[in-house]
Amino acid sequence: MALLEATPAFFPLPLSTSYLNTSTVIALCVFFALLCACIVIGHLLEENRWANESITALLLGLCSGAVVLLVTKFSNTEFFKFSEDLFFLYLLPPIIFNAGFQVKKKQFFKNFSSILLFGVIGTVISFCFISAGAFFLLRKIGLSLNIQDYLAIGAIFSATDSVCTLQVLSQDETPFLYSIVFGEGVVNDATSIVLYNSVQSLDFSSISATTALKLLGTFLYLFLTSTVLGISVGLLSAFTIKTLYFGRHSTDREVALMMLMAYLSYMIAELLSLSGILTIFFCGIVMSHYTWHNVTESSRITTKHAFATLSFIAETFIFLYVGMDALNLEKWKTSNASLGTSIAVSSAFLALVLIGRAAFVFPISNIKNCIERQESSKIKFRSQAY
Repeated sequence: MALLEATPAFFPLPLSTSYLNTSTVIALCVFFALLCACIVIGHLLEENRWANESITALLLGLCSGAVVLLVTKFSNTEFFKFSEDLFFLYLLPPIIFNAGFQVKKKQFFKNFSSILLFGVIGTVISFCFISAGAFFLLRKIGLSLNIQDYLAIGAIFSATDSVCTLQVLSQDETPFLYSIVFGEGVVNDATSIVLYNSVQSLDFSSISATTALKLLGTFLYLFLTSTVLGISVGLLSAFTIKTLYFGRHSTDREVALMMLMAYLSYMIAELLSLSGILTIFFCGIVMSHYTWHNVTESSRITTKHAFATLSFIAETFIFLYVGMDALNLEKWKTSNASLGTSIAVSSAFLALVLIGRAAFVFPISNIKNCIERQESSKIKFRSQAY
């Protein structure tokens, strides 16, 4: 009895949960329940090639946002505050790292030149088309921005998500097309972010002929240094684990070291104002090729499933929040434009994105087809439409 009475004195916090914010706990409970619902519904729709967890999460988010609107009587529509730190520091790294860790390296590097053409050159072409279109479109409706803002819009909208496209493709039936779309999607995201950082770091107050060269130089610097940093950290992790052989004492240390060094590469890149996405992506590729083969068998199984699980949860969480945030009236009220103007501008930007993507997909595909001799390596028109 005396021991039971003395036990609470060792706890720095009270045994009750009164120190927690009730609204935060409710929001997290709702999000975790919705995540569970997404997993269950996604499992039930596994055989349906046109539906996946991403679409399920978006629809559940929209329904949840509508419920919040009704319950609060349109007074408080911001159910969960989504910060930039939450996205860039906690949700994005596991998604990008798992993309590099799980990539089919043989197909990826076999088609690496094509992936770079679409992911780098194609993104730059799309960036130019969208920036120019935004310049003429926004000026036509009376909204004047500076050059840096137009270029930032082009960099943001040049990033595309290939998740839905990959959902309707089979990696076993069309390995070539799947590797091209997957690799282009990852490199495209990294390139667009590097472009955005390059645009933000330059001074456009006095534009000259050297501004374009500075933009190109900044882009190449960020791209190459980020890639080298990711490869270096990946090789360092492989050397450390192979030399010290953590597995003879504890497999937990092997798994923990891989996770921490992968995350460390991302944080170092952000600290040095580089592209964390590109760094952690190539770190994942190097770790899967070198580090993964130097750990014990149990650690291989654990890391493979742990990274995939963390990526899956983070990605589902993002789509779920996007669906809920679409009905956030507070953000819609910040715009002074009418509903018709908002729909027109959104439709115009959607058209710009499609035109910008078509402007590089079809020309690059046809150029590649003219160079390639093997029929299996050529991209057919139907595949280009994907």
